[in-house]
Amino acid sequence: MPLEIERKFLLGAFEPPATAVRQHIEQGYIAIKEDGTEVRLRRIGGSRVLGIKRRASAAEGSPVRIEVERELGEEEFAELWPATEGARLIKDRYTFEASGVTVHADVYQGELTGLRTAEVEFGSEAEAEAFSAPDWFGAEITGVKAYKNQTLATRGLPES
Repeated sequence: MPLEIERKFLLGAFEPPATAVRQHIEQGYIAIKEDGTEVRLRRIGGSRVLGIKRRASAAEGSPVRIEVERELGEEEFAELWPATEGARLIKDRYTFEASGVTVHADVYQGELTGLRTAEVEFGSEAEAEAFSAPDWFGAEITGVKAYKNQTLATRGLPES
C-alpha cells in the first residue's frame, strides 16, 4: 500500500517564492468515517482524482496514512461531484523547495479565507521525526482534527 508520511504546520503571512508552482484545487468529500478514513474527489487543473485515505496505525496523530488515488474521467467526476455537497473546500497550493524539503503551502479560499498551512512529506517516519521546521513555519498541526481538510470542508475554520 502506498503510504503518506507528512507533517502539517500553520503559516502566517505568506508570499510564495517566484519558483513556486501553483495549483488550484477543488476538493470534496463523499464519505468521512469516525476513524478518519475518507473518500474524496479532487479537481486539480485538468486532473480529476478519486482518493481514499486512512490511518496506517491506531496511533492518534500519527503522520503515517495509507493513500490510494485513481484518475477519473470528466464524466465519472461530474457524476460523483454532487455527492460532495456540504463537504467541499477550495485552495491554491504552492509547491517549492525550502529548507532542504519540498513544501506544499495551501492558501484557502471562500469560507476558509485567511487560513494558510504548509505540509511536508517524507520518505520514512524517521525522516519525519528528524525534521526541524524552519522559523517561518507556525505551530505544528499534524494530526489535529480541527485542521484536517475533511473537518475544514465540513465544519469550517476552527474557533481558536
